[in-house]
Amino acid sequence: MAERVIRLPDVGEGIAEAELVEWHVKVGDVVREDAVLGAVMTDKATVEIPSPADGRVTWLAGNVGDLLAIGSDFVRLEIDGKSEQAAEAAKLASPAASAASKRADHGATAPRTRASEPSDAQRSQPSASPLHHAVERPLAAPAVRLRAREAGVDLRQIRGTGPAGRITHDDLDAHLAHGRTGSTATPHPAQTAVTDIKIVGLRRKIAEKMSIANSRIPHITYIEEIDVTALEDLRAKVNGRKRPDKPKLTLLPFLMRAMVRAIAELPHLNAHFDDEAGIVHQHAGVHIGIATQTPTGLVVPVVRHAEARDLWDCATEVARLAEAARNGNATRDELTGSTITITSLGALGGLATTPIINHPEVAIVGVNRIAIRPHWDGAAFVPRQMMNLSSSFDHRVIDGFDAAQFVQRIKLLLETPAMIFID
Repeated sequence: MAERVIRLPDVGEGIAEAELVEWHVKVGDVVREDAVLGAVMTDKATVEIPSPADGRVTWLAGNVGDLLAIGSDFVRLEIDGKSEQAAEAAKLASPAASAASKRADHGATAPRTRASEPSDAQRSQPSASPLHHAVERPLAAPAVRLRAREAGVDLRQIRGTGPAGRITHDDLDAHLAHGRTGSTATPHPAQTAVTDIKIVGLRRKIAEKMSIANSRIPHITYIEEIDVTALEDLRAKVNGRKRPDKPKLTLLPFLMRAMVRAIAELPHLNAHFDDEAGIVHQHAGVHIGIATQTPTGLVVPVVRHAEARDLWDCATEVARLAEAARNGNATRDELTGSTITITSLGALGGLATTPIINHPEVAIVGVNRIAIRPHWDGAAFVPRQMMNLSSSFDHRVIDGFDAAQFVQRIKLLLETPAMIFID
């Protein structure tokens, strides 16, 4: 027997360390080549680290939540020396494989993101390894595993309905619902247990960013009521006559186009503030972040160059990015680089909110729910579809007058939607 050291590979340009967010194995487990050993996170991208060989786990680098240096020991395996020698001989027999052999010797195991997992056909092929007692790990995305762990569910108890038996969010929901229906209606005794939950992974990244934004930025929040009756009528008519290949238009594409028009008049709101250098970086391109709730927490995928997109293009890109974010497939580039952000709780949006700016941006637009309210038209109260916008601004570089001008311009465009299309 021999020992194989697997080091944490380079998981992104300029990344010096990564947070350990999940172990898929424990000491003593027997694993097959390409089995996922664990997952690490940088910024908001999660990367799974596969095993380069068959073996038995003898050592793990740390606990979930630890920060690991790139190139440090990640996992140690006890491997069959003869099998390893045969594998090395086979590699060296091919000149093209020589470089790969050298990389393996240095632990440069290629990370596998969710978007590049082995195909279902590859997963279903039996292994020729003599270590046939390897741990069988249920197929599931990291987001599903996280939910199951938080709910105390053993995924081995769930039958997956996805490709190759993959366990989906719907499978987990069905399992949890079945468990609840079996509960009795009798009163429960008072509960005194306290559960300690370590803040790790995406939740820790969110906590860090919110703390920075709230501590550094003096927020001013401006709330305005908007009559969206005409906009909702237009949206319903457009959706009723849209082509099958076009996405359904929500409020967001109209709001995005209105923001682009308002930013053209107030370009200093489309900016980053480097408070340490005392410099405002004003951007010509309007890159709108869309705050999106996912099973693992809030992320902000970015619709780039909204100024160059029409309504349909904005709607298509929002839908694509939201789906990628919820499935955990959004890339690091898709989750960074916004210059102004929209946050919306949809039907749960309340009457008003006080959104926190997405640092280092200087403005964020918050959407509250649409509700029918009585509105005085000068002669009588009439029912209108009303919505509040709750927008926050960095008061160090954005004056209250400019913040009000920005929101009032958006209000005018949304209340008279034809103006959105007039240059």
